[in-house]
Amino acid sequence: QVQLVESGGGLVQAGDSLRLSCAASGRTFRRNGMGWFRQAPGKEREFVAAINWNNGGTYYADSVKGRFTIFRDGAKNTVYLQMNTLKPEDTAVYYCAASATVSISGDRQDYEYWGQGTQVSVSS
Repeated sequence: QVQLVESGGGLVQAGDSLRLSCAASGRTFRRNGMGWFRQAPGKEREFVAAINWNNGGTYYADSVKGRFTIFRDGAKNTVYLQMNTLKPEDTAVYYCAASATVSISGDRQDYEYWGQGTQVSVSS
């Protein structure tokens, strides 16, 4: 059983920063890529950022490019999402995901493992 546990969410004001963490545990699995997605109330889950676990290559949604940074720590089996200059429209539940088959992708269908999510709320 593979587990992904997110942490770091909270309530902040517009312009503030937050760092989300996603720790992987459980049985060893071949991990090629990891990603962050988010889901706002009444909306579909959307792609935020992805990272190639092996070479560190990254990919971002246009809406967060230049404000968010995804990075990993292999020793800690953890992927992070540094979120700067937060906006009210960034309010959502943020989910971590891992893919055993795809190195980097913005398509949620490519991810086999998902965390439970962490709430990020940004007030204006």
